Amino acid sequence: MEIRNFSIIAHIDHGKSTLADRLLEATGTIAMRDMKAQVLDSMELERERGITIKMQPVRMLYTPTQSKTSNLKPVTYNLNLIDTPGHIDFSYEVSRAMQAVEGCLLLVDSTQGVQAQTLTTLEMAQKLDLVIIPVMTKIDSPLARPDDISKEIVELLNIDPDTILSVSGKTGQGVDVLLEEIVKRIPPPKNDIEDLPKALVFDFKYSEHKGIVVFVRIISGIFNTKMTMQLIGADEVFSPIEVGILSPKEIKTENLNPGEIGYIVTGIKKPGVASVGDTITDVKRKGTPLPGYTQPKSVVWASIYPESQDDFSNLKTALERLHLEDAAFSFEEETSLVLGRGFRIGFLGMLHMEIITERLHREYDLKLIITLPSIAYNIYIKGSDEPKMVYTPIAFPDDGSVTRVSEPWVMARIILPVEYISPLMPLLYDHEAEVMDTINFGRGRNEIAMVMPLRELMRGFFDKLKSVSSGYGSIAYEFLEYRDADVVRMDILINNEIIPAFCRIVSRRSVEQDARTAVDMLKEYMPRQQINIKIQARALGRIIASESVNAFRKDVTQHMYGGDITRRMKLWEKQKKGKKKMQESGKVNIPHDVFLKMIRNEK
Repeated sequence: MEIRNFSIIAHIDHGKSTLADRLLEATGTIAMRDMKAQVLDSMELERERGITIKMQPVRMLYTPTQSKTSNLKPVTYNLNLIDTPGHIDFSYEVSRAMQAVEGCLLLVDSTQGVQAQTLTTLEMAQKLDLVIIPVMTKIDSPLARPDDISKEIVELLNIDPDTILSVSGKTGQGVDVLLEEIVKRIPPPKNDIEDLPKALVFDFKYSEHKGIVVFVRIISGIFNTKMTMQLIGADEVFSPIEVGILSPKEIKTENLNPGEIGYIVTGIKKPGVASVGDTITDVKRKGTPLPGYTQPKSVVWASIYPESQDDFSNLKTALERLHLEDAAFSFEEETSLVLGRGFRIGFLGMLHMEIITERLHREYDLKLIITLPSIAYNIYIKGSDEPKMVYTPIAFPDDGSVTRVSEPWVMARIILPVEYISPLMPLLYDHEAEVMDTINFGRGRNEIAMVMPLRELMRGFFDKLKSVSSGYGSIAYEFLEYRDADVVRMDILINNEIIPAFCRIVSRRSVEQDARTAVDMLKEYMPRQQINIKIQARALGRIIASESVNAFRKDVTQHMYGGDITRRMKLWEKQKKGKKKMQESGKVNIPHDVFLKMIRNEK
């Protein structure tokens, strides 16, 4: 059986998952009665948000129909598809998928054209020397501009316009032609059966009953349950329980042959053993390690603590298991005098952070305290020439001992229609961006190259860009360097007590505005309680903004009818003393959803 391995890459919302649905239908991989929208997006959060979070491999069997135009051999082809996310926060998932395939479908929305993330994923594919098949999607839309978008793709890839395919994920138009072109253009993998067994681990998950299940691309040799295997990087030997393919459910097979994509049930239940990019081989016929993956670099940091310290071990277990499914986030234990034991976690972006925290809440039923996101700063303390890396605002000294601060900057590019450049410029100024170059990109669109602090990019820039560009703007970015920063620590106090989860590092020039915004949001989100709640923002050694939430008020005299006024006054005085005593000793309860709402407002 001939094999073709490929992935689908594109900007977010360009129709990857919908096209994958039509490919599964056309190849009969899933029966029509079992079909549903976004069938490969198995996670509840993916289906709710309409985005792909985890890459998903699936095997399809395709037999070309014989016609005058088709010159394919009348054999059954084994098509291994890896559906990938489109959001920039999950680009690490895309890079891993690409190393397991020989080609990719580059989707471009015929209503929107080439976007910033399209360029980023394209560069990844070109560096790996993959065969790229350009595909225009949503051609059935009344807003489609196939001629204009085709010209953009031709300029981008320097190709013949006749090589661009047109499909509709909604109606299935062009899918049959696409399947034929996948077989024609993407080369088969090298089937080296005699070479030493080597399999590349590109993903894995944890099962309560089976242990670690690794998803692999077989590079050479044959893998089955009769052999004793070894994870070379982890130096872990195991006897596999099961091997098989994903179609898209796990289907047990006798062997996994060279070039195939499948899974191996290791039976290992120890955390931290498997890692993405490791090589699996046979203990008796050991192969050499394959080139792995570049480790992802966290750009956003936040601390997570359980509401009850009794749940600390449950939180640790949950993070270890989630890390098996998503190796892109990092975590390490830390202790706070106020919040107790918790973890400092590094994420690839704001959406990545929101997804992980939401999964901890939903899948593991954990009530968490989540600090506001921050980035890593280099600070220089008086009397020391060596910088200290600070990941959380509460660790940032505010006693005047810091002599210099440096922060990460990024190189970013924005693609948007020309008419939105003017509204964009004030936004770039507000977020301290420096425009480097402006290039005409396609019909009526410009690409703006700029540099800006990562801190400002994470301060709601994505949503504001979509707002000023009416949804037409897109952005992609990469780390550039560390530069000097003029920032200060801003503390949030509730009833005169610092709440570490709400502290943040802000630009000195915008500290007044950020302080007012923070206290206003907290006043809106905090529920009324039995005591008055005073909310304050403090920076530069003084209180900058203040608000309060009034306590519940109960009419203690409502049961009384008539009588002397002094009876009512006695009850009111008694209530007043009780309220004063409660105010002095009472503690403010901050619900879990308040932390989540504050984080979402940071996006």
